[in-house]
Amino acid sequence: MKKKILFVIPCLDAGGGEKSLINVLHAIDYTLFDVDLLVFHNKGMFLNSVPKEVNLISIYGDFLDFSESIFISISEFINQRKFHLVLHRVLFFFKNKLEKNTSKAEQISWKNLSKSIPNLIQEYDAAIGALEKSSIYYVIEKVNAKTKMGFIHTNYSSSGMQKALDLPFFEKLNYLVTISDECTTDLSQNFPNLKQNIKLIYNIVSPSLIKELSNEKLEDTKFNYSVFTILTIARLSKEKGIDLALEAAFLLLKMGIVFKWYIIGDGVEKNYLERKIKEYYLEDNFILLGLKVNPYPYLNQSNLYVQPSRYEGKSLAIDEAKILGKPIITTDYPTAKEQITNGINGIICDMNPVDIAQQVKYLKENPNLMEKFISNLNEMQLGTESEITKLYNLIYGKS
Repeated sequence: MKKKILFVIPCLDAGGGEKSLINVLHAIDYTLFDVDLLVFHNKGMFLNSVPKEVNLISIYGDFLDFSESIFISISEFINQRKFHLVLHRVLFFFKNKLEKNTSKAEQISWKNLSKSIPNLIQEYDAAIGALEKSSIYYVIEKVNAKTKMGFIHTNYSSSGMQKALDLPFFEKLNYLVTISDECTTDLSQNFPNLKQNIKLIYNIVSPSLIKELSNEKLEDTKFNYSVFTILTIARLSKEKGIDLALEAAFLLLKMGIVFKWYIIGDGVEKNYLERKIKEYYLEDNFILLGLKVNPYPYLNQSNLYVQPSRYEGKSLAIDEAKILGKPIITTDYPTAKEQITNGINGIICDMNPVDIAQQVKYLKENPNLMEKFISNLNEMQLGTESEITKLYNLIYGKS
C-alpha cells in the first residue's frame, strides 16, 4: 500500500529551497507514494514545474481574506463579524512592518497568521515542511501525520532566525533535515538537545535533466555572449551579495575589462540595484535579466559563473554550474568549501568587491586555468539523485 505524503511550502517563487523541492518531487517514485503539495499562495514561477502525479492543494476559508491587503482584509472580517481576526490581521501587519529582520518577522507573526488557517482533515504517513519557519509551523500545528519533518535550507546562525521561537516547534518534529555538512554542524550547535534528530540530505540535482534543458534555444535579445560573459543566479537580496557583484563590475570597468555580467533573479533589492547601475554607468555591462524558469541555456552560454553570497546553506546554482562545466568564483561563506576546492575546480575569494573583481580579471587573463577547471569538473561525478533514498528511509522510519 502506498504511503501518503504531504509537502508544505509558502509559494513556488524562484529560490533555492523552492527549486530543491521541485527536484525532490521529480525524483520521487510515485509507485510507492501518493503525494500532496500544499502551497499557501498558489503562485510562483515553479508552479508549472510540479509533476502531474502530485496533488496540489491550497488553503481556503479565512486565510484567503487574511491574505488580502490590510484594508480589504479588515473590511471583510468586520462584515463577517470576525473581530478576533481583525485584531490578528492588524497585529500581523505591524509585526511585519516594524520588524526589519524578515526571518524574525515571519516567526513572530505566525501565531497571528495561523488563526486564519484551518487544520487539514486528511491524515498522512509523513508531513514535510519544505522550508524553514511557516512551512514547519504549519506541519506541527495543522497536520495530522505519523512522521513530521522540516527542512532547513540555510546556515541557521547566519539566517536571522531566533532559536527561542523555533525550539518549541523543532522539539515536536521527528526529523530536522539540513542540506550540507556545515549546516548540519551549525544546527547541532544551536540545538544540541535535538542533535539525534538532525539529518543530512544533500540537494538533489540531475545532470541529465540539466544538460537536456541547457540545450534549449536561447532567444533573449538582452543576452549577448559574443564577449566575456559572467552569470549569477540569485535572489536580489542582501544575503546573496548582488550589491558586491555590482561593485566588482564597476571596478572591472575601471580596469578596462571587456565583459557582460548577467543576473538572473528578482527580489527586494531590485530598485536599489537599478539605481546603482545607472549611477555607475553600468547599463551595458551589468544586466538584470529577471526571473527565468529555465536558466540553464544562459548558464551554458556563459564563460564564468560567480556566486557573491554573504551566506548560503548550500548553493544549488553552484551545483548546476559544476554540472555544466563552468569555471566558478564564489565568496568564502562557510559552506563554500563543501562545493569548491580552491584552485582545482574554481576559486574561493574574499567576501568583498575588490577580490571578486581581481579574481574575475585573473581568470579572464588565464584561459589555461579556466580550461583546467572545466576539465576537472567534467571528470567529477555530480549527480545526487540517490539522495532521495535518504528521504524514503526517514518516511519509513529507518533513520
